[in-house]
Amino acid sequence: MPLELQNLTGGYTLVPIVQDINLTLQTGEWLSLVGANGSGKSTLLKLLSRILAPQQGTVLLDGKAIHSQPPNLVAQKLALLPQQQTVPVGLTVRQLVSLGRTPHQPWWQWELTAEDWGKVEAAIEKTQLEKFSDRLVEQLSGGERQRAFLALALAQEPKILLLDEPTTFLDINYQLQLLELLKELNQQQGLTIITVLHELNLAARYSSRIALLKQGHIWEVGTPEEVLTPNAIAQVFGVESVIIHTPVGLQVCAISAVSL
Repeated sequence: MPLELQNLTGGYTLVPIVQDINLTLQTGEWLSLVGANGSGKSTLLKLLSRILAPQQGTVLLDGKAIHSQPPNLVAQKLALLPQQQTVPVGLTVRQLVSLGRTPHQPWWQWELTAEDWGKVEAAIEKTQLEKFSDRLVEQLSGGERQRAFLALALAQEPKILLLDEPTTFLDINYQLQLLELLKELNQQQGLTIITVLHELNLAARYSSRIALLKQGHIWEVGTPEEVLTPNAIAQVFGVESVIIHTPVGLQVCAISAVSL
């Protein structure tokens, strides 16, 4: 089990946003965190990625507390694609992606080895950015830029990839391109994925399991068929809905808002 959350509580300053989270992530699965605004999805991802320290409980990465491990060792196993990235001025795509090899370099080594550059080129190829590799990152479109930062994360060669609302600001074409790429990495290479997603139908389509969050607590965890029921959606999102079975699996059709 690559990632395990035990009684995890945390937030900002002394105010807990998520509380008493217990969850185990299986190797090679895709877990999506969904819930209404303010339910604690992004806060939970920040606790998993060491951006925030827990107020109580622990996060175990390969059986060891993640917040007590050296950052470079954690970065060799776990990578984060944040919701909003700081676009570096003057860096090409290849230079950006090469930063993903930093956790694997000894402190005295400044230059990438031939093996490192091979990993960089492989990440660029996986994300289909070969023709953009010498282009400045700030010149890319939104979808191309998202793929460039994904390539940076993949160059780390992580076992686990965390993505905070990766489809935000992308049109539907780029959303599907990105999620199909993640699906391929998940299924063909066994990459374990955790996504924060607002769009229920995308979560239902691509996830192995879904965790419904409400007011900082996990309401329910299970397969899309198990947790995306009209009753659960009404309780967590305050929306009356019907479930439709489509060629791409279960999809949720919202009917009207209801009182929580």
